[in-house]
Amino acid sequence: MVSATRAPVPTAIAIAAAASLGSAACQQARAPADVPEAQPPAGEVWLTPQQVRDAKMEVAPVQPHPIDDTILTSGTIALDDVRTGHVFSPVTGRVVAIVAGLGQRVKKGDPLAVIESPDIGTAVSDVHKAEADLIAAEHDVNRKKALFEQKAGSAADLEASNDNYRRAKAEVERARQKEQLLRLGNVDVVTQRYTLPSPVDGEILLRNINPGVEVQGQYSGGATVELFTIGELDKVWVLGDLYEINLARVHVGSPATVTVVAYPNKVFKGFVDWVSGSIDPNTRTVKVRCTFDNDEKLLRPMMYATVQISVDLERALAVPRSAVLRLGEQRVVFVQVGEADGRVRFRQVGVDVDEGEASPWLAVRKGIQADQRVVVSGAILLSSNL
Repeated sequence: MVSATRAPVPTAIAIAAAASLGSAACQQARAPADVPEAQPPAGEVWLTPQQVRDAKMEVAPVQPHPIDDTILTSGTIALDDVRTGHVFSPVTGRVVAIVAGLGQRVKKGDPLAVIESPDIGTAVSDVHKAEADLIAAEHDVNRKKALFEQKAGSAADLEASNDNYRRAKAEVERARQKEQLLRLGNVDVVTQRYTLPSPVDGEILLRNINPGVEVQGQYSGGATVELFTIGELDKVWVLGDLYEINLARVHVGSPATVTVVAYPNKVFKGFVDWVSGSIDPNTRTVKVRCTFDNDEKLLRPMMYATVQISVDLERALAVPRSAVLRLGEQRVVFVQVGEADGRVRFRQVGVDVDEGEASPWLAVRKGIQADQRVVVSGAILLSSNL
């Protein structure tokens, strides 16, 4: 009886053990299906080869390239001073007629305006008076000299007479020179009218007078106003500022381009023709002047402009502009770092580049090395998957 009741115990244990082993085997069989797929670490994007092809993504090794470096600065359009005339009135008086209008082309010596002025009569009378004083002084010298030779006059009287003669002679020269300045225009002594002439060939760009306006003469000692500006617009200057750090890189003859807000899609091409020999003590900058052809007369004096000056060409480790993305204040590229589990791995890498350069290639200061494979097209897809 005792053996009969104990026989089933080993059988039950065996059954339980078999069930446990069977359950473990089932769990082991299901384990691979429950393991999650590997995920890319932070800063990496993994794509299948098909996704890379669908995105038309291009990858290229980082290599040295020629960099056409430029210096970017602001500038102001100005007229060529050598071909520009600034006209002031030499006499004080009233404008009685305007002969030349705005936009009109004139030749050197052509009349611009007529000014009625008492200065003309005064200048002529000053010459006559000075000449009369000179004659009187000369007669006095002759008399004093004759008296001195006859021992009837003193040497002091003769010396004083000679001094008066020299002063009278100087006064005649002064009066004649002033009259000669007025003779540069068409002077009518009878009507006391002065015709203001053009000093250069060109186009009338500015006029500050109207009939009936009183003008101040240059030689009157008062404040004078520029009445006409005459110049040519077919060739203009652009004056910019250079910092000391860029001074050694800019040379006379360096190519330059300029853009203005009035024509944002048009680029004007010129060259550097002068670099100042001194530094502005207030701004610590050096003036640079560029010359531009302006046949269409689109560039106007006093326009603000953005100037790019090309400097020495150099070879440097570089990437295309399309490879660099902006993520906030950071500049990044995506580098291909290999393949894993049938997927292509790309890693985001911060770089230091100079985006101010005009070249399609951007020199890389740090961040990547030569021969690393960088995404040059389609990088925007990778940034959206981060």
